[in-house]
Amino acid sequence: MSKTFYNVTTPVEGSDGITRFNRVGVAFPAKEDSKAIMTIELFATPTSGKLVIFPPKERDGDQE
Repeated sequence: MSKTFYNVTTPVEGSDGITRFNRVGVAFPAKEDSKAIMTIELFATPTSGKLVIFPPKERDGDQE
């Protein structure tokens, strides 16, 4: 089984005009026999109502 997941973030514009992304959850591909495409688990509520999904960043030493 794949360990693939995606980071669910919400964009936040800083006072310096730069947009940063706060992580508010994770998304996993649904099981093969499911009608759904993904399952999203939020651990925070985005106040902007916007979600942006990114793949996880690779870290040194990560191995499968």
